Amino acid sequence: MARLTRLLFATCAALSVTIATAHADPAPAQAPAGKKLVVLGDSFSANNWDPFTENVHCVRKDTSWPTQLTTLMKANNDVVDVSCSGASIDTGPGFTLALETRDADRAGGFGPATELVALQFGANDSWGEHPSTLWNALTDCVLDLIRGCDIEAAEQGRIPDFRGVTGERYAERMRNALTYIRFYAPNARVVIVGYPEVMEPGATKLCLNVFGPSPIVQPRAQALQAYLNSVDTAQREAAKLLGVEFFDARAATRGHGLCSAEPWINGIIDPRADAIGLPFHPSARGDAAVAQAIFDSRR
Repeated sequence: MARLTRLLFATCAALSVTIATAHADPAPAQAPAGKKLVVLGDSFSANNWDPFTENVHCVRKDTSWPTQLTTLMKANNDVVDVSCSGASIDTGPGFTLALETRDADRAGGFGPATELVALQFGANDSWGEHPSTLWNALTDCVLDLIRGCDIEAAEQGRIPDFRGVTGERYAERMRNALTYIRFYAPNARVVIVGYPEVMEPGATKLCLNVFGPSPIVQPRAQALQAYLNSVDTAQREAAKLLGVEFFDARAATRGHGLCSAEPWINGIIDPRADAIGLPFHPSARGDAAVAQAIFDSRR
């Protein structure tokens, strides 16, 4: 039956996802037309977080780039956004690309009428020889003013190993879900969305603005710069390998990293960005720039 076949295929494509179907419909179900816009991603997409549910309950900010893009596309009743803080390609323990693909499909997201599928993943995954993730690295490396966060931190397992982030590996980890998405949304633009500028190109220090314009400065942040650069490069290369598009969010937010005079990345209660916003994540203005640039890039 059409619906059962679709769900079984989703299980195989996602590798790690089990889709339970207790009873099949007595007659073939009509395949969904799909939503105009489908978004899958992590906290840089959702831009909100529920600290009490450990990434089980997904919340999304009303100024996130998917929400602003929805408005620009006039898709308010024609969108599925399953982005979730803590999501990864396949590392876990929170939502993964496979689980979000399943949820988007169950919500009727994929179909011939789907125009755009945007995916933003990779920053929360483990890469290379160590199990470290960027979330762990915030305390173990980025904000460690004693040991710093220079290149050797990757060898020490205090930050994801930037040397293990490659386009081939990124594509391999994304391929099954993207195969599924492209099969069931054959007319859609499929876009891997990059991450915004956090550190300016070539910078070796990182700023965290706390209560205004007097930042805490990590003077040794080369490992973070290397990791962010590696993820960006891997996303670009993977998009080519997978035959999908890459959206350069760095270009859309150029000059507005944490150490800039006008940051579009939140600090901690920093009135120059969002006074109450998720630290190390885009402000409403940064998300607006990304949403507008994605909208303008439509064919």
